[in-house]
Amino acid sequence: MREIIGEESKGQRIDNFLIKRLKNVPKSHVYQLLRSGQVRINSKRAAPDYHLQSGDIVRIPPVRTVEKSALSSKKLSKLGFIAFQVLFEDDALIAVNKPPGVAVHGGSGISFGVIEQLRAQHPDWRFLELAHRLDRETSGVLLLAKNRPALVELHRQLRVGEVEKHYLTLVKGRWRNARQSVRLSLRKYLTPAGERRVAVEKDANEKKGGMSAHTVFILRKSWQSFSLLEAELKTGRTHQIRVHLAYLGFPIAGDDKYGDFALNKDIARRVPGLGRMFLHAWAVEFAHPVTHEKLRLEAPLPDDLQKFLDAMDSSDKPPKLPAERTFP
Repeated sequence: MREIIGEESKGQRIDNFLIKRLKNVPKSHVYQLLRSGQVRINSKRAAPDYHLQSGDIVRIPPVRTVEKSALSSKKLSKLGFIAFQVLFEDDALIAVNKPPGVAVHGGSGISFGVIEQLRAQHPDWRFLELAHRLDRETSGVLLLAKNRPALVELHRQLRVGEVEKHYLTLVKGRWRNARQSVRLSLRKYLTPAGERRVAVEKDANEKKGGMSAHTVFILRKSWQSFSLLEAELKTGRTHQIRVHLAYLGFPIAGDDKYGDFALNKDIARRVPGLGRMFLHAWAVEFAHPVTHEKLRLEAPLPDDLQKFLDAMDSSDKPPKLPAERTFP
C-alpha cells in the first residue's frame, strides 16, 4: 500500500503515523517493520523519528491485523460512551466540555478516554489529537485538533503563552488577597509506591529538575471556611494549581493527592455526589489556528460543583471582600 502525505500529516513522525494507520497492529511490530526496512519513504529506508513532509510517498507493507469488531451505536451505549457537549467545532478543531471522572485518553486501566470515544463516534475523521490535557477529575473546556497544522499551531500558542486558561476552584480557608501572583518552581517525583507526584522546589539553587511555574489567583467569593478562586495559568505545569494552593496552605476541596483528607471526607458526607476535586476549566482564550480570530470558550460550572456552592450560600453568609490589590 502506498500513501501520499498531505498537509494533515505534515511534520508527524513516521512511527506515530504508522501506529495510527495500523491501529490493530502491536507497536513492537510497527517498529520491527521500520527497522527491517519494509517501510519505505520515497523508496528509501526511514528512521522511526523521521518527520513526514508534504508529498512524501510512504510504502506500507501488507500486515496481518487483529480483527476488530465495528462499534455500533448499541455497543457504544453499552460501553458507557458519552455524548459530549460541544462548545465549538469547525474543520480545524473541536472544543468539548469534559465531564468529571472521564480521562482525556486511555491508559492505566482506562480503555476509552475522551479522544478514543470521539474517534469511535466519528470514524470519518481522519485526524484527531489532544491539544492539551485535563486531569481525570477536572471538568471543563478541552481542545482537540482535527488536522496536524491546527495541532502544531495550538501547541505553539500553548508553548509561548498565547493561550489564556482560566479555572474555578474552591479551597479550604479564607483567602485574603483580591489578586495574587504566585511564582513557585515545581519538580516531579515518584512516591515509594511508584505514583507520580509534584512538589514545590524549595531550594532554587539546587535545580533538581525544578521548572518555573506561575499562577495568578483572583478571589471570587469567600465563606467562613472556604474561598472560591479563579486561577489563571501563566505556565502549564503538571498539577500546577493543586500544588501551588496546597503549598500556600489552601488545598483544593476534594483533592485526593494534595488536599486535606479529613476535610474531603466531611465534604463527601455533606453533599452526596461531590466525591471529587473542586476544579473546573472554566474558560480558554486563544487565536483560531487557521483564521487567527480571537476565541473565548466557556464551560458552565457543573451541577455537582454548583450544588455545593448553593448549599454554602444557604447556610453561611459570605464575608465582605477585601479591596483589590495587584501583586508583582
